[in-house]
Amino acid sequence: MNGKQFKAMWVEEVEKNRFQRTITERRTSDLPDGDVLVRVRYSSLNYKDALSATGNRGVTRKFPHTPGIDAAGVVEESQADGISPGDEVIVTSYDLGMNTPGGFGQYIRVPAGWIVPLPEALALKDSMIYGTAGFTAGLSLLYLTHTTPPERGEILVTGATGGVGSLAAAMLAKLGYTVAAATGKAEAADFLKALGVREILTREAAMDTSGKPLLKGRWAGVVDTVGGEILATAIKSTDLGGTVTCCGNVASPELPITVFPFILRGVKLIGIDSQNCPMDTRRRVWEKLATVWRPDGLDRLAREIPLADLDENIDRILKGGQTGRVVVNLDA
Repeated sequence: MNGKQFKAMWVEEVEKNRFQRTITERRTSDLPDGDVLVRVRYSSLNYKDALSATGNRGVTRKFPHTPGIDAAGVVEESQADGISPGDEVIVTSYDLGMNTPGGFGQYIRVPAGWIVPLPEALALKDSMIYGTAGFTAGLSLLYLTHTTPPERGEILVTGATGGVGSLAAAMLAKLGYTVAAATGKAEAADFLKALGVREILTREAAMDTSGKPLLKGRWAGVVDTVGGEILATAIKSTDLGGTVTCCGNVASPELPITVFPFILRGVKLIGIDSQNCPMDTRRRVWEKLATVWRPDGLDRLAREIPLADLDENIDRILKGGQTGRVVVNLDA
């Protein structure tokens, strides 16, 4: 059996260290073994997808390959108990889109342990407005809302125009938090204010290079998406007992800081690992994203594109030009 034919982005190494992206025809028989075959309806574009699509071997080891770390669709075949054809499901994280063919194809085949049932209150498209970015933001909220009620003070979100940052800001504002946003995109002020952000900091204002081990305590909590000096400054500026979550290193993986914020102010630094998060936590976060954390006007946070438009949007996100989320309609 050759399987069903479907469209997918195909990234090939046409010569050493030169990669080419095309939309091509594949067959389900080309997919790896797995318990569940899913007909993908929507995916989303993340920075990690763009790295995979340009041949970054820190993300994807072997080419040719189909990127896409997010997928939402309908089960077509299942060999797993509790998962049936016709079920609407979400697949994010694990190895999807890294070394396993991902959501930039109309079909994926994955292990049953990667499958999350779509919450009743959430549509397939909306789940991909969230995607890995929203799930990562949700894990940050899981810790922040547990330790830091809104009355404690301001929450800083760094990299606030990106996927994780914009969704974190919108959800925190929805829950009644006072949100400050750090961004290098001055032109995005109206976008951030529409999310409920009260104050906007420039990248320069969010980054202290004085070398001081502590700064005046200002933040009750922080959602950091960029790392480096901005994360270090945020930690040094976090008030007594504050919680800082970190999930990114686009600025730098280095953290130039002393132990003083932790031992003198009791600041808590929590790393967010969305890729290998336990399934019970994963389902709990998705239920909250579908209900109590869902920001007003979620659809305004995203642009929808067809598979054919992915190429130019990959270039845009690599240049830092993406604001909010890009949802990929696999049927368009």
